[in-house]
Amino acid sequence: MTYLSRLILNPRSKQVRNELADPYEMHRTVMKAFAGNLQNDERVLFRVDVPRTGIPTLLVQSKNVPNWTELTEARKNYLLDESYLPFGEENLALKEIDFSQKLRAGQRLVFRLRANPTKRYSKSRKRVGLYKEKEQKNWIEHKLNTEYCQLLSVRIANESDQHGKLFKEKDKKKRMKFHAVLFEGILEITDKAEFQKMLEAGIGPGKGLGFGLLSLAPNRG
Repeated sequence: MTYLSRLILNPRSKQVRNELADPYEMHRTVMKAFAGNLQNDERVLFRVDVPRTGIPTLLVQSKNVPNWTELTEARKNYLLDESYLPFGEENLALKEIDFSQKLRAGQRLVFRLRANPTKRYSKSRKRVGLYKEKEQKNWIEHKLNTEYCQLLSVRIANESDQHGKLFKEKDKKKRMKFHAVLFEGILEITDKAEFQKMLEAGIGPGKGLGFGLLSLAPNRG
């Protein structure tokens, strides 16, 4: 079973603004919801979407049920007050998903992925961001044209670079830079079991800083 949390954040919150500027801080907040409740190989994935309204939405995918009490009680201004939401909208929302029942071979789905596409030089083993659209397209084709899914179409949008600290490192010179690219398109599942493993593991580097969460929706086209 997989759990998908959706938290609509308060853009006026100082903590929210700090975490949007430094995704490592967002990572720390997200992981507090799973304190002492993770398996060694479990990957918690998250992504922040900021639509035209300017109100950020935090999506979190996990195998264990999160505990968001600290955000809903201790810091009540972290989430956008429900009085500002459309009627009947909840904040936060938690959905339980059984991918083994939802997914099937031959299924076509709309996807969204914010990723940090990189290549690694063989000599130095250093990762370098990919900034050219052709390189980015090759990267996403390599990730999604596999034995368990096929990429049918993709739109690519470059976003601003993100910076994150190395653990508790405060020296700005040691802050890492991650190039954010938003991929949206349509894919087709060919092997349900293997595709589910990829979905749960996330795609590409920088997963602890808000990259790699593959969101899916029915293809209505």
